[in-house]
Amino acid sequence: MSVNLIFRIAAVGILVTVISQVLKHSGREEHAFLTSLAGLIIVLFWIIPYIYELFETMQTMFSL
Repeated sequence: MSVNLIFRIAAVGILVTVISQVLKHSGREEHAFLTSLAGLIIVLFWIIPYIYELFETMQTMFSL
């Protein structure tokens, strides 16, 4: 995992937080929820390959 990925995740988190707060204060809570959900899905798509690689490594390490 590179440091670049950590910075991208942090940037998405900050951006989603700001947008969500602006939407909540303007009375659009459902849009704020969808924004948070979209940010979560984006980050999950970025880290799923690393989770898959971790499970493959664990499987070969323990020969399961």
